[in-house]
Amino acid sequence: MNALRRTVYFTGIVALCAWVLVPIYFIALGAFGGRIGVFRWPKSILPTDTSLAAMQLFLQVEGVGQAMVNSIIAACITMALSIALGAPAGYALARFTFPGQNAYRLLVLMTRAFPLAILALPLTVAFIRIGLYDTAFGVALIHTALALPFAALVSASLFQAIPRELEEAAWVFGCTRLQAFMKVVLPLALPGIAATAIFAFVISWNEVFAASVLTVRNRTLTAYLLTVLAESPLHFRFAGGFLLIVPSIVFIFAVRKYLFAMWGIANR
Repeated sequence: MNALRRTVYFTGIVALCAWVLVPIYFIALGAFGGRIGVFRWPKSILPTDTSLAAMQLFLQVEGVGQAMVNSIIAACITMALSIALGAPAGYALARFTFPGQNAYRLLVLMTRAFPLAILALPLTVAFIRIGLYDTAFGVALIHTALALPFAALVSASLFQAIPRELEEAAWVFGCTRLQAFMKVVLPLALPGIAATAIFAFVISWNEVFAASVLTVRNRTLTAYLLTVLAESPLHFRFAGGFLLIVPSIVFIFAVRKYLFAMWGIANR
């Protein structure tokens, strides 16, 4: 029975890894295989005749570098604002009781169900009036609105998993509420907050609708690729897709230890 359970467990792990990694692998083959590799039939699973020509030409296209910089700026601002606003909101939901608390949680979650397309025209007019149209900061504000509900609710669940008695013990030893939070609660919640930051970064990096509507010249990479790659050769499209995937993978890999440590908090 234990052997069967172990076999099912490892089979599930392999299937899940294949579900995530195989598409990325084939996108990389298309990006570095060039025109010949993309149209070769039958397809080769192993990388043969790899070339950096498609990626180099793609990176030399006018506007790609600036679009990537805009995406990084918008994603970093989104990540910072989501944590700066979502973590305090999550702490308040976890530690304080107030009328309508459950309704507030539901309303926060329902903001993700509101169609962004309905707000496109009012947001465009408002951003033009206040000078945020066609800026990375303006795009980051919309992305923050998309990521903030998740950040608040995940932070609330993390702070609920941390025993209140730890804070009370810090108060007994002379810490203020802020000092107890900074010295006791925040270090324990840091892995979960890092995971929330990753989610906010990925949301901003991959979002295309708001970035396309609210920018014209200073487009993010996703919005720029949407317009540039529509009539591009297929191997250029693979190069653009691979370029979109890599930063998220690198970012997640860099903070992977916080993701693994998050499970220790969530299961308490």
